[in-house]
Amino acid sequence: MHLLGRDEESHQAHYAYEALGLTVRDRLMERWKETHHTYKQEKCKRTFYLSMEYLMGRSLSNAMLNLGVNDVATQAMYDLGIEIEELIVSERDAGLGNGGLGRLAACFIDSSATLQLPVIGYGLRYEYGMFTQVIENGEQKEKPDHWLRLRNVWEVKRQEYTHRVHFGGHTEVQTDVDGVRHYIWVDTHDVLAVPYDTPIPGYQNNTVNTLRLWKAEATEEFNLDEFNSGDYAEAVAEKIGAENITMVLYPNDANENGKSLRLRQQYFMTSASLQDVISHWVGLYGEDFSLFSEKNCFQLNDTHPSIAVAELMRLLMDMHDLPWDKAWEITCSTMAYTNHTLLPEALERWPVPLMQSLLPRLMEIIFEINAHFICQVSAKWPGDTDKLARMSIIEEGGQKQVRMAYLAIVGSFSVNGVAELHSKLLQKDLFSDFYNLWPEKFNNKTNGVTPRRWLVGCNPELAAFITKTIGSDWVTDLSLLKKLAPYADDASFRKQWRAIKQSAKQELADYKKQEHDMDIRVCCRFIEVGKNLNNSKI
Repeated sequence: MHLLGRDEESHQAHYAYEALGLTVRDRLMERWKETHHTYKQEKCKRTFYLSMEYLMGRSLSNAMLNLGVNDVATQAMYDLGIEIEELIVSERDAGLGNGGLGRLAACFIDSSATLQLPVIGYGLRYEYGMFTQVIENGEQKEKPDHWLRLRNVWEVKRQEYTHRVHFGGHTEVQTDVDGVRHYIWVDTHDVLAVPYDTPIPGYQNNTVNTLRLWKAEATEEFNLDEFNSGDYAEAVAEKIGAENITMVLYPNDANENGKSLRLRQQYFMTSASLQDVISHWVGLYGEDFSLFSEKNCFQLNDTHPSIAVAELMRLLMDMHDLPWDKAWEITCSTMAYTNHTLLPEALERWPVPLMQSLLPRLMEIIFEINAHFICQVSAKWPGDTDKLARMSIIEEGGQKQVRMAYLAIVGSFSVNGVAELHSKLLQKDLFSDFYNLWPEKFNNKTNGVTPRRWLVGCNPELAAFITKTIGSDWVTDLSLLKKLAPYADDASFRKQWRAIKQSAKQELADYKKQEHDMDIRVCCRFIEVGKNLNNSKI
């Protein structure tokens, strides 16, 4: 009534979902503030997870599960004549991720909150997801996924933490009275990065961490003089150009405009995030960066945010007057890189001319980083020009390109794959030269998903049966499921296990029959017949 302007005559599920979502969020707010104050008071080391994707799914069911209010909320809705499942499915999936990379990021920050680790996720607040799928006449059709068309009840706009991100322009060098050279990035086209915070609750432990997503906004809404002169399109051109940065997840980069936009997205996210962290640091410790690397770590989720290596150097040197050696020491002690692919063609390379046009100061720093690195390689393998060419951050050829994965490796203290075999192949093949130079940097972190979302939330009957059998600790320690192994020989246990799974399958079959007039058993029969035909001589 008070927040949504609705009354008991309103029967649309979306408004009931919003009301329930706001009610649940209220329960998170005090825990969220208390978690923030605890981290600040303890001055503990924090990790900042930089990712271009977060495949979060729906927040209502996950928040209720982690708060432990599933049963009471279900009963409360039932008393109002509402099926809670109807409210849960009315929530739009957040269009912030595409696949495995985004799901890993979402599980990572969820698990960090459950383990009560001070981890903050940073990403982009995309207006549109990749696409939404509909089936028309048996064919897939792709339509825009405007997931923010209706209000997102889980986010809180934090206008006071807005930062300015630079593009274009050029660099000027100024020498002070002590003869010290200062690099000034001037004549830039700036975009405002406005943060929106989403609470990430741990599993029934009163910890609520933060996912901070950046929205791009113009420094000026529109040019009033051009508007008054009748040039309406040009009057809002700057606003539209700025907002395009966070308009769509994964713009088509098959053309130069798409490549430029993709690079803008990556730099926009990393620059705003690093500025945010450094601003928080200066607020606590002033300009003393001596303990910065002991208190902060940046985890780069794949190659996309690897420009953060050069951006941290820029901020430390140009904005806070640290000398190169000290800035590089801090950078190499705080950056960590997760690689997700063994395919060389999937590792991002940006044309040097594009970098010089869009991020001229960053390109200067990358050239300098590479010069220092090449000296290090030459000292290790004197006269090996082939190795120098292979390992250089700048790829020579028809058009020079920046090898972003190499920049991430050179500027990080830790490089990991996402499975044991994957990590070994990185060391043996893809990054073998770097492994031979710095074997201590390379390690493995196996991908994982949170059992809460994929078992407790999806199949509560099966989860309850497991808890009845081995206790509830498995919900936060998946390895404890091995306690089920002895029950494999128990006929009664197997019977109940099969009954629960069969019941879930029947529920799905009944739903498909009711909603889509589709008999799953018939479909399976068609598939079986098709396989037999394919395997026959016909």
